[in-house]
Amino acid sequence: MHTKALLFLFLSFCLSVSLSVAQTPAERPIRFAFVTDTHVGAPVTAAEDLQRTVTDLNSMTDIDFVVFTGDVTDYGSDEEFRQAKQIIDGLNKKWYIFPGNHDTKWSENGCNSFRKFFGAERFSFTFGKYRFIGCGSGPNMRMSPGLVAREDVLWLRSEVAQLKGTNQPVIFMNHYPLDDALANWYLMIDELKKTNIQAAMCGHGHANRAMDYEGIPGTMGRSNLRAKDAVGGYNLVTIQNDIMTFAERTPGGETKPVWRTIPLRDHRFASETKTYPRPDFQANTTYSNVKAVWEKQDSSDVGAGITEAKGLCIYPNTQGYIVALSAKTGDTVWKFATGGKVYATPAIDGNRVVVASTDGVIYCLNRKSGALIWKQETGKPIVASPLIDGKRVFIGSSEGKFRALSLNDGSPVWAFGGINGFIESVPVADKHNVYIGSWGSSLYALNKATGDLVWTWTNNKLRNFSPAACVPVLVNNRLFIQTPDRTVTAIDAQTGKEIWKTSEHKGFESIGVSADKALIYVKCMQDSVWAIPTASVDGKGSWFVNCRYGYEISPSPVAERDNFLYVPTDDGAVYAIDKPAKQVAWVHKLSNAMVNRIWPLGKRELLVTTMDGKIARLKY
Repeated sequence: MHTKALLFLFLSFCLSVSLSVAQTPAERPIRFAFVTDTHVGAPVTAAEDLQRTVTDLNSMTDIDFVVFTGDVTDYGSDEEFRQAKQIIDGLNKKWYIFPGNHDTKWSENGCNSFRKFFGAERFSFTFGKYRFIGCGSGPNMRMSPGLVAREDVLWLRSEVAQLKGTNQPVIFMNHYPLDDALANWYLMIDELKKTNIQAAMCGHGHANRAMDYEGIPGTMGRSNLRAKDAVGGYNLVTIQNDIMTFAERTPGGETKPVWRTIPLRDHRFASETKTYPRPDFQANTTYSNVKAVWEKQDSSDVGAGITEAKGLCIYPNTQGYIVALSAKTGDTVWKFATGGKVYATPAIDGNRVVVASTDGVIYCLNRKSGALIWKQETGKPIVASPLIDGKRVFIGSSEGKFRALSLNDGSPVWAFGGINGFIESVPVADKHNVYIGSWGSSLYALNKATGDLVWTWTNNKLRNFSPAACVPVLVNNRLFIQTPDRTVTAIDAQTGKEIWKTSEHKGFESIGVSADKALIYVKCMQDSVWAIPTASVDGKGSWFVNCRYGYEISPSPVAERDNFLYVPTDDGAVYAIDKPAKQVAWVHKLSNAMVNRIWPLGKRELLVTTMDGKIARLKY
């Protein structure tokens, strides 16, 4: 064949191929709305902003679904959830949702109502060729850095296992960014990198921001709130031909130009050789004299302290169980199931264990067997811890009540119904009164015998600054509290009058008392623990120790026994201070999540639990 003929055939072939390619239809776009941080219940405009977004989305015909990535409400109350759900139910499109820290930290319902109103706290679904996976992040009930619940970590592992061998592209969503602001970010990233993870999305920061999570392209979305603008906003996300774009939308107005573009591809993280920062457990090598006699990992979060009596140590978990372990071996002796998550530290008296659940029930169990002795139903979730004083149990709840019950049979002795806000902490008592703070910026003194109000104190601050999470210290007719406005206050226990107030030490909510009652201990928000004489006339500290624990916000109290102070932190480390030497004796890190209230056993041993479900008996 002649050269010209060959050239003609070649050009004809190229033309036919190009026409075939040009006539291939483009991949159908996936378009969804990315709505976050609606905070219904906070600014007066929040509900209106959300309603405006819903109305705007309903006017569009090319939206496949809507995602809400946390902080749906401001305080996680039933009233706020009800209002948000009513508005979201007005959507004429499929929607998916999970909680953020504002939905769980100040939760009078004990983090149960989100599921009750919205049906689930996480989601996974396939749309097009992509697998969308999303779950929320606390902190749940206790102030600390963000944390994906242990239950959600295990759920993600099961989702990853199901994807094994499929190479299906994954888009992951969480409320927090996948960085060290989230205490267990590394667990989430390590799981996601076992999949074909191509992008991640989050809220929390209230601003549009391009991010990078160890090579995973991340995107933070703006809050739906209007803030200083006339109208709020959200993001429209489009995926087409392996390109993901983000464009901010003003409800009822314009869609702004694309501000973020992500090429979606298989990053092949499974073969990655680069290493990234992880939590530092070097302290356990430095202080090798501290050993775990035993250590366990619960399958759920543990949001309360552990108590011990006669060889049994008892703790609750967020699966709703009360668990008794052998103090000697750590083996499980018995488990008792309640109907809700449990955030109450158990109280033990003789052979009786009293604990409350978010199912609204106060339980008294047999210490040896876990058998039910009695129960008292309140009708409202309880996140507070009980105090056993004599033959009575004192405990607050979430319906504005504080109760005294008979330890013998649980029968009501009295109930005070004038509590502003809900109660989270454990009360303290003297011969005459019982004292408790609430999330209504108030502190109460009630007559132990009758339940009559003796006095009320308030710091006249916003709810966030309430004397609610700290465990009050009561010494020689003085009541000491630490509130989140960085203030320590001494109050006359009989009159409710302030004796002194100081913000010199910049603590948050954690306070403790020495074994001889001569000192209160203030855990500062940066590095140090201060000792203040309980007889002080002005709140001036007498000494401090720089522990170098860094920024610290957990409410767990400082404990003392045998001249050692035990300082719990929000990153899973316990600091022990040698009191006579006034220096750090040792540090031991169990996990990277908040340490709950510590139980010193004596003889240089202690029991410790962490929010992510670690339980350990330490010896040094």
